[in-house]
Amino acid sequence: MAMRRRDQAVEAQAPDPVVASHVDRLALKSAPINPEWVLAGNPVARAADHSQSSDEAGVTALWDCTAGEFRWFFHWDETVIIQEGEVQVTAEDGSVRVLRAGDIAYFRHGTWSTWKIDSYVRKIAFLRKPFPEPLATLFKIRNAMRQKSFAALSG
Repeated sequence: MAMRRRDQAVEAQAPDPVVASHVDRLALKSAPINPEWVLAGNPVARAADHSQSSDEAGVTALWDCTAGEFRWFFHWDETVIIQEGEVQVTAEDGSVRVLRAGDIAYFRHGTWSTWKIDSYVRKIAFLRKPFPEPLATLFKIRNAMRQKSFAALSG
């Protein structure tokens, strides 16, 4: 019986294997844009955390914003799915894309872009903290070796 109670206590402390919620049930809280980044208007942003990986290197969040134009710096790799509205995104290289409901986009960490929102946008964001450069280099080498091995086996 004591063993069973201990197992139940450990099980109770374990993170949920599935975290699920409807986006309309996530409590959005104020997430102000750095005023120095605002180029036009008065964009009001809000965010809600949905989940975080156990190693804290991955986060899923909901974010929305009203009309305005601002620069944005991506500290983490970020993949977004636009849920509602649209945004015009101008990358550092000057390329422009309009993202609308249903569109998916990826933003590399360490980059800037300009976001222009005419009325409103809501996105789901999947953020991943990049590996430190020495570790990232090891993964690149490992992946290259795997590709060579696969090519040799396939050829």
